Amino acid sequence: MGEVLRRIAENMAGRIHGPLSFRFILQPLTAIFFAYRDGIRDARSGEPAYFWSLLDDPLDRHGRIRAGWKAVSRVFVLGVLMDVIYQWLVFRHVYPGEVLITATGLAIVPYVLVRGPINRIMQHRTGGERIGHPRNRT
Repeated sequence: MGEVLRRIAENMAGRIHGPLSFRFILQPLTAIFFAYRDGIRDARSGEPAYFWSLLDDPLDRHGRIRAGWKAVSRVFVLGVLMDVIYQWLVFRHVYPGEVLITATGLAIVPYVLVRGPINRIMQHRTGGERIGHPRNRT
């Protein structure tokens, strides 16, 4: 098990300077763009912060996960494809676990970390009222 973890750590570190390294900037930025868009949409509709609503609201958890996945799935799939290409170019072998770790870290983690705070910032700016609500229009 220690050998596998060492290999994963070395392979993950090598991705930063290897071929296709631009994805370490492009994919998180794309995920952040979608998180920003969805966080504003959440604020407009009065939704709670995304990550906490996944933990706190079991009744709507499935719908929130589905909506989040719909937004970030393209970035995640692109991350999977790019990592498969990277691994094939560098190792001539594909390690599926490393593919999932990389794609999750570059797409899902930034999305989940940004969507809720954007919602909270927008709600704070509007005094907690729903953005786009008829009372807020002049």
